[in-house]
Amino acid sequence: MSEKQAVTCRHVSKRYRDKYALHELNISIPSGGIVGILGPNGSGKSTFFQLLMNFIQPDSGEISVLNRKPNWRTNREIAYLPDRGRWFPEQTASQAFEWANRFLPGFDMKEAEALAKMMNIDEDTPAGGMSRGQEARLMLLICIARRVPLVILDEPFSGIDVISRDRIVSGLIDHIDTRQAQTVLVSTHEIYEAESLFDYVVFLDQGQVRLAGEVEQLRAEHGSMDTLFRKLYAEEVR
Repeated sequence: MSEKQAVTCRHVSKRYRDKYALHELNISIPSGGIVGILGPNGSGKSTFFQLLMNFIQPDSGEISVLNRKPNWRTNREIAYLPDRGRWFPEQTASQAFEWANRFLPGFDMKEAEALAKMMNIDEDTPAGGMSRGQEARLMLLICIARRVPLVILDEPFSGIDVISRDRIVSGLIDHIDTRQAQTVLVSTHEIYEAESLFDYVVFLDQGQVRLAGEVEQLRAEHGSMDTLFRKLYAEEVR
């Protein structure tokens, strides 16, 4: 992975009423490759992503995204996949591509069409006739078809069947390997299926970094990321 930093947080805190979502978070994520942002529910993953997107503001601390403070300009260089999304029932994949090509910076129509074939998405099928897995794959491919420096995927496998997950993971690996300069942040609870994606991982716990590092090194020291997750959060996952 590159020595340049895609994301840096210094002493970042965000509190909702009397509870901290992030507390004095210090994190430095290298540019390039796929980074797993892992942790149990309530560890601060979604809040972290929302801060990077400038959807919310930190109570304290400093955030750098692509070497700048998050703002509407940095958002144009980020492809963001939230944990939920909806299409109009009559909207086809082809129409979704046309919309993305018009409004999303860096969208590559040819790449989207190639990804649709690879992920088995019929461009003429309306969203109302798609399965949950097909709809999720459509959202994902529109996101990763964008040629932007940073991609954020918040729970891309949530509620998706195992076959669709395998197709998504394979598509991501084949696709991202061709983009050395692109950084992809992935938050997921489906660690067993997804860990083959990761070059680098960050484990969050109660709004702070519990462990972070290169996957190969962590795997040599602790075993699989799924096993390491269970060790780190033994109390939370019982």
